[in-house]
Amino acid sequence: MAYFKDEAELREILGALYDLVKTDAQVGPKICEGKIVIQFRYQEPQGVVTIEAASPPTQPNAYCDVFWNDEYQGKVDVEMSMKADIAHQFWHGKINLMTALTRKQIIAKGPIPKILKLLPAVSPVYQMYPNMLREMGREDLVLTK
Repeated sequence: MAYFKDEAELREILGALYDLVKTDAQVGPKICEGKIVIQFRYQEPQGVVTIEAASPPTQPNAYCDVFWNDEYQGKVDVEMSMKADIAHQFWHGKINLMTALTRKQIIAKGPIPKILKLLPAVSPVYQMYPNMLREMGREDLVLTK
């Protein structure tokens, strides 16, 4: 089952998540400590999001900047490619990053240790994401198993 019907829905939902994360006082600063630019490349549906946490933010009330598709023109430290469904499951805390990398559900280019250092920083997102979905009226996307 595809969780997102098209790129617009992917961007609406994951965009809301990334906007929440970039302004969250618990998560945002910890991501910035990694001084990393990470790009997520989604398929089925297509979408590209870049989190720029290596430079001071330019977006309002943000700890880091988030750019969609070709909005970001700088150098990326780590590129992670996956189906959008894998990202959805990951942000629910249902997918282990190392297992997904081993199974090639997620393909990473760049220094993997930098990504692994971010895992503790993003662990609060595993609760934030389903809560955000409920607030958006998208209970149908909340994974309970």
